[in-house]
Amino acid sequence: MAQALKTRKNRVESVNAERTFSSSDVSGIAGVSLRQLQWWDERKVVSPRHEGHRRIYLASEVVEITVIAELRRKGFSLQKIRRVLRFLQKEMGRRLAEVMQSSSDLHLVTDGKSIYLEEKQDRIIDIFKNSRQPMFLVCVSDQVRRLDHTERKPVRMEPGLLARRMRNIG
Repeated sequence: MAQALKTRKNRVESVNAERTFSSSDVSGIAGVSLRQLQWWDERKVVSPRHEGHRRIYLASEVVEITVIAELRRKGFSLQKIRRVLRFLQKEMGRRLAEVMQSSSDLHLVTDGKSIYLEEKQDRIIDIFKNSRQPMFLVCVSDQVRRLDHTERKPVRMEPGLLARRMRNIG
């Protein structure tokens, strides 16, 4: 019986890692505009899958976007963000499922040149103490938890579009 529960739990966790998000979902989660997401897609910062005109984001891409948004709010240039993003993509490709399952926190610590992913608070404090430049901290685990707390919303139509469709029908 315990084996069956364990298997079911693993299946649920893998579904969460494969969950997809619309641009509207990502905009709300990351606190960025739809235009910003489009701009990042056009410049290949984060390139989601396209289905017609819609952008479809994987959970790992949403985490990347939330981290990018945090770094942009902290004043990081796009060049520094790209460097952090390359590191994050390499590391998170292996660790996203682990982060989603873990109860401990994973932190990204960076000044734009030096980049660390750390779980241990003592290590994070050492990084800050030994740094010669200001370091910034983003809790990656918090970004992942934001995905879990996002509910799927029904698709809404713009009021003007709905009114036009109603006129065309009647």
